[in-house]
Order: sequence, then C-alpha cells, then structure tokens
Amino acid sequence: MDDVTAPSRPALRAARALREALEDDIAFGAYPPGTRLDEVSLARRFGVSRTPIREALIELAASGLVEIRPRRGAFVREIGIPALIEMFEVMAELEAMCGRLAARRMTGDDHRELQAVHGACEDAARSGDQNEYFMANETFHHTIYRMSGNAFLAEQARALQNRLKPYRRLQLRVGNRVRNSFSEHQAIVDAIIAGDTAATDAALRAHVLIQGERFNDFVASLAAAGKSRPAT
Repeated sequence: MDDVTAPSRPALRAARALREALEDDIAFGAYPPGTRLDEVSLARRFGVSRTPIREALIELAASGLVEIRPRRGAFVREIGIPALIEMFEVMAELEAMCGRLAARRMTGDDHRELQAVHGACEDAARSGDQNEYFMANETFHHTIYRMSGNAFLAEQARALQNRLKPYRRLQLRVGNRVRNSFSEHQAIVDAIIAGDTAATDAALRAHVLIQGERFNDFVASLAAAGKSRPAT
C-alpha cells in the first residue's frame, strides 16, 4: 500500500475518470473476463499514482464488473453460463418494465429525443463499427430507462447493465447481430411511440433475452474471448 490516508476529492474525481475508462476497456474486450488488473501496470499506463487506480477498482468491484481477491489482486469478473442466463433474464424484466412505463409516460418531445437516439444507432450500424454501435446502443437503452419516469428503476437497470457490459458487447460479435439489434430497436421505438405497452414489453424482452441459436453463438464468442485472454 503506498497511501493509507483517505482519498482527496481530486483523487476521487481521477478514480471516477479511470473507472469509466476501465469500464470501456472491459466492455470493448481489452480486458476479457478473468483478466488480472495490475495496479502498478495501470498506474504506469494512465500516468497516475496507485491511489486513484485502487479507488477505481473498488468502484468497479462495487458495480460487479471486477472481483477483488485477497492477496491476489483485482480481476475482471468471470460469470458462469448459468448465472449469466439468470442475469439476462432479470435484465429483460427490468428493461420490459422501463419500456412499459416509457410507453405510457413519454411526451412528444421525449418521442423526438428517442427517435434521434435511434437515428444515431442507425448511423453506427451503417458504419459497421461495432464499438460505435455499442456506445450508441447503450445511450438508446439508458434513454428508455430515464424516460420510464422511475428513477429507482432506472438506477437498477443501469447497475445490472454495467455488470453485463462485457457480455452485451460480445453479443455484437455474433454474425449479423448489429443489423438484427437495430431492427429490434425499430420495433421497440414503434411500440413506445404508439403507446402500446404490451408490444413494448414483448419487443424489449425478445431484444434482451439470449435464447436458441443466438445463445449458442454467444457461448462460442465467450470461448473465443477466453482463448485470446492474456496470461495472469
């Protein structure tokens, strides 16, 4: 330990920025599940002391993306397939609830904002850039959470989405997933704007749940990511 004092406000701000950078790296596959996150290497990479790195890792552990193991360090959390299925099932329920409330509560201005966010997803899908689409897709879902009008529900949905970030990112590697994802977004937008809560619920559940051939392809992508994992 190089610092036993409580972190200062600048250190906390730095930790927050580092946490966001590491979240992106984990989501984009730079640190696959199971990778050890070495404080010294990360401090050298970001040009900071170990204190904000340590605080960032603690925050990532609190969100569920990282696991801190006594005397071994911090690792990107590796979730077993059964637990992963369960988490996606809960994610589907949370998103469906957000969607139902949004369909009932959104205003005309909200509809225009959702369509603009949806348009950004379309641009990203056409570009063929998976990273760009992933970020636009995240904004799309966060917009629906916020427009549910239920702050607690939105907070819970964001928290679970953060835990599933690397896995939602890996889904986009499955063949035609970006194109299909955007088509599913269109169905969601149409249902919400129509105020059809049942159709919104069904569209969001189908969009989030992993099932059938799509699940098998997703498991294959997890295995491929595991093979590319650096030694720890």
